[in-house]
Amino acid sequence: MKTLLKHIFLLYLLVLSPFAFAQIPDTQHSQGISYISGGVGEEETLAILAEAKQWPLLLELSQIENGRGIWIFGATIKVINTKQQTIFDAQADGPYMLINLDSGEYSIEASYQGIQQKRSISIKKAGSPQKISLFWK
Repeated sequence: MKTLLKHIFLLYLLVLSPFAFAQIPDTQHSQGISYISGGVGEEETLAILAEAKQWPLLLELSQIENGRGIWIFGATIKVINTKQQTIFDAQADGPYMLINLDSGEYSIEASYQGIQQKRSISIKKAGSPQKISLFWK
């Protein structure tokens, strides 16, 4: 009986414990649009990337330094709709940001250390997430 309990406990540790540590950051809101930002540490990164399948947009933020890409945090992200209205404005808490946008055409304006980038994106429909990688030099 003791051996059976040991095996059950070991199985629990092997199967369920990674989920206990892989916590996704809290959902936040900017102008009524929900988002998650983070990815500091391996467990949080894995949790965000697993969750990304459920979100329309995943932003990946990095900087090229000495010929290598390094993850960044602190970039300001704005989403502008086709009427040129800013509908989302938030600061990234890590190298990943999930944004819950409706289907449509948008512009992304991202700023980091005074350097701004713009990208046009098209969110098609739920279930087909987009990944946009933004690199600063």
